[in-house]
Amino acid sequence: MELLTDRIIIDSNICNGKPVIRGKRITVQSILEFLSAGDSTEELLNQFPTLEKEDISACIKFAAQLMNHQFSIKAIA
Repeated sequence: MELLTDRIIIDSNICNGKPVIRGKRITVQSILEFLSAGDSTEELLNQFPTLEKEDISACIKFAAQLMNHQFSIKAIA
């Protein structure tokens, strides 16, 4: 298990190794997809009662940190 932040972990035995909120089987990807679809933090907190506001903030921070990496796109011929 790798602790990425105080709230986000990666464990190959949980959700196929996707980043999840520690202690929950809620993926960072799920939270980001709900937010990108227009759901508010309050809606997510109602939908996932075990979620805390800080968990949602950690997901956003995690995604922002990923953008700090260099990416290259290769054309496929």
